[in-house]
Amino acid sequence: MIVAVNMPDRLVVAVGGNATHPENIRGTTEEQEQIATRTARALRPVVEAAREIVITHGNGPVVGKILLRQYHAREHIPPMRLDVCVAHSQGGIGHLLMQGLEDELERAGIERRVACVVTRVAVNAEDEAFRRPTKPIGPFFKAAEAAELSQALGWNMVEDSGRGWRYVVPSPEPREILDLEVIAGLARDGVAVIAAGGGGIPMVHRADGSYGGVPAVIDKDMTSALLAHALEMDTLLILTAVSRVAVDFRTPRERALETVTAGELAQLRDEGHFAEGSMRPKIEASLRFLAGGGRRAIIAHLDEAERALAGESGTHVVPD
Repeated sequence: MIVAVNMPDRLVVAVGGNATHPENIRGTTEEQEQIATRTARALRPVVEAAREIVITHGNGPVVGKILLRQYHAREHIPPMRLDVCVAHSQGGIGHLLMQGLEDELERAGIERRVACVVTRVAVNAEDEAFRRPTKPIGPFFKAAEAAELSQALGWNMVEDSGRGWRYVVPSPEPREILDLEVIAGLARDGVAVIAAGGGGIPMVHRADGSYGGVPAVIDKDMTSALLAHALEMDTLLILTAVSRVAVDFRTPRERALETVTAGELAQLRDEGHFAEGSMRPKIEASLRFLAGGGRRAIIAHLDEAERALAGESGTHVVPD
């Protein structure tokens, strides 16, 4: 049973990539504007209630399509490295979400600015992920299409949750938010900040002391947990396409989790309840946030964001 809680006034909200670009759209600008408007409508009461708020978002479907555009135009335009593609997706998604939020706030008579920070995140150049790509991005393909792309481009294609084949790329651990002070300053000034889109632009520290981009996509939920911890936020709200986390998923014993301690959730994770390419990153992010001193992590449906923060919906993870 979920117990009603006070609405937190300092939080990070992580919006899933499929909330900004669902699988069932072609991906036109007009469609993405409509999706951004829907997302902004769900977030508006949360933004209104929060004193400090940072919103992150996924980019898997969008960055995958950027890569596909490059493939089809490769004979005419040199392709961009994956980290630059991540930056492009941050700017595009952030622009649409920023405009959608400002429009929603204005319609509600709320005077609050929204800003999008193109965010760099440091990773370890020796991360095992660079040798073992696991992060699926882009659209789903049939087996024959996947085989053709693998042969033509050298893409590593894997079957994803019974829904088709996807391109997988390295997903190194986020180590440091390089633009943290900019994000923190804006949030302290009352600006609703959109940051760390797509998990952030992956950067490595070079021998000369500078940073350089690397071809990878960082997990958005892991970066969100790191960001929430670094900003000393009270709450991490992870918004996805389900109302609650479930155990024994798609079996007769399926059970939704309402309030669960970090220890209980970790045990369920260790028992293998959460799929690697689906709910597992959200579970890991919640546990990391609480281990770093966070008070509450919530996993909930995008359309139920306000109710989840009020304790009326979602899966609430609390310290032991």
